[in-house]
Amino acid sequence: MESLRDTTRAASLSVASVFMRHVYQWMTVGLLVTAATAFFVASSPAILSMLFGNTISLVILAIAVFAMPLVLMGAISRLSSFAATSIFIVYSALMGAFLSSVLIVYTGTSVMSTFITCAAMFGGMSIYGTVTKRDLTGMGTFMMMGLFGLIIAMIVNLFLQSSAMAFVISAIGVIIFTGLTAYDTQKIRAFGENAPLDDATAIRRGALLGALTLYLDFINLFLMLLRIMGDRR
Repeated sequence: MESLRDTTRAASLSVASVFMRHVYQWMTVGLLVTAATAFFVASSPAILSMLFGNTISLVILAIAVFAMPLVLMGAISRLSSFAATSIFIVYSALMGAFLSSVLIVYTGTSVMSTFITCAAMFGGMSIYGTVTKRDLTGMGTFMMMGLFGLIIAMIVNLFLQSSAMAFVISAIGVIIFTGLTAYDTQKIRAFGENAPLDDATAIRRGALLGALTLYLDFINLFLMLLRIMGDRR
C-alpha cells in the first residue's frame, strides 16, 4: 500500500513538473511578445502619436488591456486551444503597446536593471511557492485583500497627486505582488498535479491560464519596482 502511494505521488509530481514547464514556457512567450511590441512601438513616432496622441485610441487600448484577461479567464473553458492561445498572444502584444510609454519615460538602463531585479525576485518567490510545504492560501487571501486596497489607494492618488503616497503605494505593491507570485505558483502547481494527461486541450487551457496569472504578477511587480527604482529621462 505504501509503495502504491509513493508511485502515485511520484506520478503526480511528474505531471505537475510537465504542466509547470508549459506554464513557464507560455509566460516567457507572453513576456517576449510584450517586450518586442513595446520596443517596436516606442521606436515608431507615428504609432506613438496614434496611440497616445488620441484620447479615444488610448481609452480603447486601456480598456482592452484591462478587459481581455477577464474575458480569457471567464471564457477559456469554452474556447478552443487555438482561440485561447491567440487571445493570449494578442493580449501580450496589446500590453506591450500600452507599456511602450515606459521606454520613453524611463531610461533604458533603469528599465533593464529593474527588469533584472524583477526577474530575480519573481524567480525566487516562484521557487518558494513550488518547494514550500506550507499552505499559502491564507497569505494569498490576505494579499488579494491588500490588492483591492491598493487599487483604491491608486484611484485616490489620481486626484491627490501625492509623490509620497505614490512611493508608499509602489512599495506596498511590491510586497503584494511578490506574495501573490508565491501563492499563485503553489495554486497552479496544485492544479497541475491533477491535470488530465490524456486531455491535451485541458492541459493547454490550464497552462495558458496559469501563464496569464504569473504573467500579470510579473508585469505588475515590474511596474511597481520601476516606480521606485526607475530613472526618468
